[in-house]
Amino acid sequence: MVYIRVKSIVHENFQDYKKSSMFISTISCNWKCLKEKDLDISICQNSEIYNLPTLILDDLSIIKQYLNNDLTSAIVIGGLEPFLQFNEILEFVKLFRTYSTDDVVIYTGYYPQEILSKIKDLQTQKNIIIKFGRYKPLKEKRYDETLGIFLSSPNQFAKKIS
Repeated sequence: MVYIRVKSIVHENFQDYKKSSMFISTISCNWKCLKEKDLDISICQNSEIYNLPTLILDDLSIIKQYLNNDLTSAIVIGGLEPFLQFNEILEFVKLFRTYSTDDVVIYTGYYPQEILSKIKDLQTQKNIIIKFGRYKPLKEKRYDETLGIFLSSPNQFAKKIS
């Protein structure tokens, strides 16, 4: 069995992607968005997630829950920084691909040039979308065509990588 550490799972999420999605919150963050601006982490929209207990869940049980929900047609992984637990995310996506080709959206505060090797690994899987860019507090929101939603900062963007 393969396991993934998560903070929470929302089985039906309508705010992070244009399709109804299962939202999986990852477990940690290095707070790069805020540290670069010398800001306190308490202003992060995801800081409350950090304090939730960490759950260790079987990948297959999460996938079965997703497949048994007729309302969802994508998985979104985010909440904190998924690329800090990249191996778990990649293994989850690989197993998910044996059951579904539905979109997988990964929210990250990194920019593409910071995670090139990880993007390359994810490009071996179908229908992967990554939302890139740091959260910049008190900036105008920007509509992203790929995600079909407004993002918190104008520097953030999504790209379908496979």
